[in-house]
Amino acid sequence: MPEKDETRAGDSSSAEEEESPPAFILYKDGPSYGQALYELSIWVNKLLVPVYAREATSSAPWCPRWWEHPEAVAQLHGLWMAWQDHTGPGSNMSGPATWHRDFLGPIMNSLRSPSGPFAGCKRGVHRAKEAPYVDTPG
Repeated sequence: MPEKDETRAGDSSSAEEEESPPAFILYKDGPSYGQALYELSIWVNKLLVPVYAREATSSAPWCPRWWEHPEAVAQLHGLWMAWQDHTGPGSNMSGPATWHRDFLGPIMNSLRSPSGPFAGCKRGVHRAKEAPYVDTPG
């Protein structure tokens, strides 16, 4: 009888980790966060903005320093993860249409809303946002 392959039978978690989707960016920190933000910025700056961003206006703002808005980073990372899922190898032929309908429109509308994370930002100008005050009970 052939010997059992201990690397496969004994450590299934490493195989699962290699096949699992990338972790959501808000769960990362340090160099791991920096690498994820770098990879996201390539997609945002080379594909999303040139193809889908349209001109920035007061009713549809875009921040030139979008990575300084944690809400925008979270939404854009989720949009990118959905992009990979719906347009990557193994996705079905209706994947891109589903991505446009279910992800692109709602997220871009949220990001570019006049009251969204980019409110007050405009071409060449980043306006930092102050988080709401949160009190602790007790």
